[in-house]
Amino acid sequence: MTRATRSRAKRRLVAAVLPLALLTAGSAQADLDQVRLGVSPWPGVTVKTEIAAQLLDAMGYRTEQKELAVGVILNGLANGQLDAYLGNWYPVQQEMTEPLLDSGRLAHAAANISNANSGLVVPSYVHEAGVDSVADLDRFKDRFDGKIQGIEAGTGINDAILEAIAEDKAGLGDWQLQESSTAAMLAFAGQKIADHEWVTFVGWEPHWMNVNYDLYYLKDADDSGVADIVSTVWTLVPGDLEQQDANLYRFFSQYQVDIADQNDWVYQYSHEERPADEVASEWIRAHYDTVSQWLDGVTTKDGDPAIDAVKAQLDS
Repeated sequence: MTRATRSRAKRRLVAAVLPLALLTAGSAQADLDQVRLGVSPWPGVTVKTEIAAQLLDAMGYRTEQKELAVGVILNGLANGQLDAYLGNWYPVQQEMTEPLLDSGRLAHAAANISNANSGLVVPSYVHEAGVDSVADLDRFKDRFDGKIQGIEAGTGINDAILEAIAEDKAGLGDWQLQESSTAAMLAFAGQKIADHEWVTFVGWEPHWMNVNYDLYYLKDADDSGVADIVSTVWTLVPGDLEQQDANLYRFFSQYQVDIADQNDWVYQYSHEERPADEVASEWIRAHYDTVSQWLDGVTTKDGDPAIDAVKAQLDS
């Protein structure tokens, strides 16, 4: 990314996981000419936030993106130092978020991703050969070498797989979990798929794997807890944002993303290693129909239709 791109007008990305002390420097009261966006360091959240920032910039807001740990983002939203977070993943972040929602300090503006699936996957040709659920894996144990390819040790899905093996759920009692990095798992699975061999591994959406490979998400069986795990990603805002800026809140409440679109964003940004701002602006220009739905009834700071301002800025 060039230095000019890094210093784009009206937007500054603060990269690195910062302590809360740095976040609290300056005024605690949001200036509603400015929108401060918390960004957890995940590709999908990065591009999704960049798209929102470009739309808000065109509407006359000054946007600032701060890359922070999730806990710091939640505190920043609750204490008035941030204005929105587009990566509040449920059920993973539910326990830390619910107390702040119950107290009214935070609010969910919208589910920006709904019905995201995760769990064990197989290539489509394996599914077509008869593997439809977790219970079917053991019927073809030899084809899989009795191994499940996992991600980093200590993650929730790995723990669920290990528990299913320990309790012999769905016949997995004599299977092995191969724990490794996400990149290593996908490299291994990609080679197996290229060779048309059998493999089962941890999958989730949105992610570029769903663009690169033709995958089938296995159905659960025997309450194994390793398949059919449905997640929701929420847009999290301060509890009083709707009162502070109804127009801004309306935008966030309508910014709902199709999983296939975010799969493509992650593919372009993470797999193809393209700059997030290029991925975002290119996608916006090619999808004004979708953007106009997000901006229905939303205006610029001057009261003009937001979609007209976006087109004028992005097409100039």
